[in-house]
Amino acid sequence: MKLTILTDNHAAPGLACEHGFAVLIETADRQILFDTGQLEALDANCRALGIDLSGIDAIVLSHGHYDHTGNLAEVLRIADKATIYLHPAALVERYSIRNGKPKPIDMPDEAKQAIDKLPKERIVWVSEPTRLTDGVFLTGPVPRQTSFEDTGGPFFFDPNGNTPDPIEDDLSLWIEEPEGLTVLAGCCHSGIVNTLDYIESLTGPKRITRLIGGMHLSAASEERLSRTVEALKKRDIGRLIPCHCTGQVAAERFAEELPYPVEAGYAGMVVESGKG
Repeated sequence: MKLTILTDNHAAPGLACEHGFAVLIETADRQILFDTGQLEALDANCRALGIDLSGIDAIVLSHGHYDHTGNLAEVLRIADKATIYLHPAALVERYSIRNGKPKPIDMPDEAKQAIDKLPKERIVWVSEPTRLTDGVFLTGPVPRQTSFEDTGGPFFFDPNGNTPDPIEDDLSLWIEEPEGLTVLAGCCHSGIVNTLDYIESLTGPKRITRLIGGMHLSAASEERLSRTVEALKKRDIGRLIPCHCTGQVAAERFAEELPYPVEAGYAGMVVESGKG
């Protein structure tokens, strides 16, 4: 297994960064693109890294926000045989409201139109745990069990803030290997503790070799941060790689307080089996 972060809020020298997330997963028999970023960073970084997305077998959307689906239409054009995996709610209209000002944050219209034009056999609606290929699985919707985790922001289905958006389309991915699990999250609006608890309920207790991705803790309260840290301390995790929307404060707390290596993710980072 080889995992390359293609888009993130931070980037290696010579690569582009943006508020978005995209990761390429290469297994023995499949190439999987997990999210597509927001703007031009995906294309720029693929060119810089010599990555050709035309051979992608599967595209996974962790959820339907613009910063994870911005390049979807172009990726579907390039990877014209790829199957897309997403929850039906990824297509809904949605907003964030801060200081009384609504901001549309749903998938771009051209991405929705590109999905609408796909033949049915190229779309998999993910409403439960789903196998992508040998050893690679999607959680589907994650049960919200903890008392201290929420979606991480003021999210609504309408610009007036009348109907909260639970972001039920949020899903994560895990890879099963002999040494343990690699868990990959997009924004983890379900909560990272809820997500890990749910994966454990599906796989049984297993070591998490790597935990990678966005955890949407940038606006988390002190109580949530503290309880998240305490919950993560109890898990057998080999390496934590916070990305995208995790937030600087949360990433620093993880590095200071967790008993295992924590390294901030960035566009250009490569993680491979047997190499940590």
